[in-house]
Amino acid sequence: MLAHKWRLISGRASRLFSGSRFLRLFLAASLAFLIYWLWLRLASEGFQYEWQWNRVWRHFGHFTQAGFVPGPLLEGVLMTLGIAGLGICLATVCGISAAIFRLSPWPACVLVSRVYVTLWRNTPLLLQLFFAYFLVSPLLSLSPFWTAVTALGLFEGAYLAEVFRAGLLGVDRGQWEAALSLGLNVGQAFRLVILPQAIRNMLPALTNQAIALLKDTSLVSAIAVADLTMRSQAIVAETFLAFEVWLLAGAIYLLIALCLALPSLWLERRRRWQ
Repeated sequence: MLAHKWRLISGRASRLFSGSRFLRLFLAASLAFLIYWLWLRLASEGFQYEWQWNRVWRHFGHFTQAGFVPGPLLEGVLMTLGIAGLGICLATVCGISAAIFRLSPWPACVLVSRVYVTLWRNTPLLLQLFFAYFLVSPLLSLSPFWTAVTALGLFEGAYLAEVFRAGLLGVDRGQWEAALSLGLNVGQAFRLVILPQAIRNMLPALTNQAIALLKDTSLVSAIAVADLTMRSQAIVAETFLAFEVWLLAGAIYLLIALCLALPSLWLERRRRWQ
């Protein structure tokens, strides 16, 4: 009886300290200890701050007799989501196009792809936003919103070009031969056979770039786009609630990023079990 109980206890202990479960517990405990240490350190330095969360929530919106009226924070979140969503779509198109050009047998296409990736990937995004806003936007009559979408899409598309190129090269050449032998033309083989297999291998990198684009939207406030960051700055200047507003804005960015990352994680686990 004692031996059986000991085996049960040792089995539970081994499951607890094995693999990712132990790592999660360790990271959670480390984070809790770090927060507690920072709190004690601030208290010992005489740091005192009166939290006023009740003054922050009203900036999300309020109800009137006519219905719900969105506040500046909610408007900023919607603006950020719009820029990020359209930017991801444009970056995907630019990335796939540049990758196809890079893998094409024509030297002119390869040169165009290399120039695009080199210029956009090796210059700061903030400078590209300024360039697009002050030079390109007046010529094409673009609004600040579409200027931000275009600049972000081209910038992230340069990174996605290399991701797509690596994914396409990772597909076995025999898949091309098998698709063409079935009577598919090159475009159908690429769209129906090669690209789906490449995307499965590129899923972690694609998710990473989508999250990076979401965080890069915080820079569009430099060209007068009223996103979440710009709205938060205006609220802080008006109410002086710096800690509350910026903590809330950071939590919103984190929540949106998790909404992008969790489906990718679920797809990876599902693929692992197939």
